[in-house]
Amino acid sequence: MTLEPIQYLLGALSGSLVGFTLGLVGGGGSILAVPLMVYLVRVPDAHLAIGTSAFAVAANAATGLIGHAKAHTVKWRCGGMYATAGVVGALFGSTAGKAMDGGKLLFLFALVMVVVGVLMLRGRGDAGNPGAECNREKAPKVLGYGLGTGLFSGFFGIGGGFLIVPGLIGSTGMPILNAVGTSLIAVTAFGLTTAANYAFSGLVDWPLAFAFIGGGVVGGLAGTRIAKRLGTGGTLTTVFAVLIFVVAAYMLWKSAATFL
Repeated sequence: MTLEPIQYLLGALSGSLVGFTLGLVGGGGSILAVPLMVYLVRVPDAHLAIGTSAFAVAANAATGLIGHAKAHTVKWRCGGMYATAGVVGALFGSTAGKAMDGGKLLFLFALVMVVVGVLMLRGRGDAGNPGAECNREKAPKVLGYGLGTGLFSGFFGIGGGFLIVPGLIGSTGMPILNAVGTSLIAVTAFGLTTAANYAFSGLVDWPLAFAFIGGGVVGGLAGTRIAKRLGTGGTLTTVFAVLIFVVAAYMLWKSAATFL
């Protein structure tokens, strides 16, 4: 399936918007990847949009992981355990997603966006335990959370960081900063697993994915710079959550016919 040159330019623009929001508010931006692919880039197949987005999101997460690793905010053992269980879930989830009607998948995806918006508006007051580690006692809980979020992430072709971060906090008690950095291991692993599954069925447009990634790098740098100038992002997060609600409402309206 060959796209027009303008669609690749729009793909780079979409990537820059996702990267910008990630840099600006620190999370949640990847949830916009699929809607942008479908409604702005006009990728004709929802499954192709999901497969391509999964690879792009994984690449962006890997880039972010490098920065967090340098800042020593990543708990590698916890991330490895969480990601290992999650990859199994992502494999089964992405297989189920491929088998579902594209319109219905987008409708359910829009409902997930509403949940993301709500989660972004919730406060994060718990400081957490900086010394939290993933020992044998915590292993069942960490693996269980990982499997569940991997299944969810694979089904919708998203990074799932909005679920992985609270999942890591809930299963280990680690601080939010460590959870954000550690979550990128899982986001990368889930995205690559989902993308590989979709690619096996020819449902990844590689040039579009790399255009999206390139735009994401540029947008991420710009968003991070502005975030540093503005300081706390509480208001920005609220604005972005409202944007997610608006996009979700549009998607529900466009895809509701599949259930009628």
